[in-house]
Amino acid sequence: MKRIMMVITLSLSFALLTGCLYPEDKLTQNRVPYKQQLNAVQDAVNQYRVDNGVLPIQNRDQDTKKYIKYPIEFGKLVPRYLSEAPGNSFENGGVYQYVLVNVEKEPEVKLVDLEAVEQVKDYRMKLRLYRQKHKYPPYKDVLGNGRYTLKYKELGYKEQPVVKSRFSGNNLPLIVDGKNEVYIDYSMDLYQALQNKDHQYENGDDIRDILMEDSPFVPAYSVPYTVKDGEPVFLFEDTK
Repeated sequence: MKRIMMVITLSLSFALLTGCLYPEDKLTQNRVPYKQQLNAVQDAVNQYRVDNGVLPIQNRDQDTKKYIKYPIEFGKLVPRYLSEAPGNSFENGGVYQYVLVNVEKEPEVKLVDLEAVEQVKDYRMKLRLYRQKHKYPPYKDVLGNGRYTLKYKELGYKEQPVVKSRFSGNNLPLIVDGKNEVYIDYSMDLYQALQNKDHQYENGDDIRDILMEDSPFVPAYSVPYTVKDGEPVFLFEDTK
């Protein structure tokens, strides 16, 4: 029942569904990032681009953050290039948003975990309500370069809110910047990736793409990181 309610919550939040209930097997199917579905969408995107000279993406503001900037518009692909949107896409009752990355060179289909996004939005809402009463956020630790942790109990949480990583399974904390925007802190994941993968990143490079190399997911709602002395650190630039 909890799983059904979660799907309903996501549906209402994104205004994409009408509150339909799904059988248990349908819910399970809609949570799995099937490789064949990704491949099918990739083939459809490639062919659409060949036929039309543009990508089948939704219009987004140029200031939209990296990794969520180019969501796929399935209305442009169905039914000519795909029979329907993938079962795990939010358009079809799933909990993933299909997006494109590397659009300037070789567009690649990836996924945004909307359950993680929902946790970010819940944290943001609680922070906004707190600021309406107290003006300033309940800062706890200064992480550097304008990144902070907050006293979660002051926001109404009984336990430290975390997001389970789609890359490693780590429980990742939530952080805020000086503009009170909420992000997922991928430092743990990036540290593991830097230790376990060959790379050519140097100080000043945004290293987040390393997480996508062996994963269908993108590190959505993250801030830029670079590498210093072999470890990830926040990259000092405007959040993208």
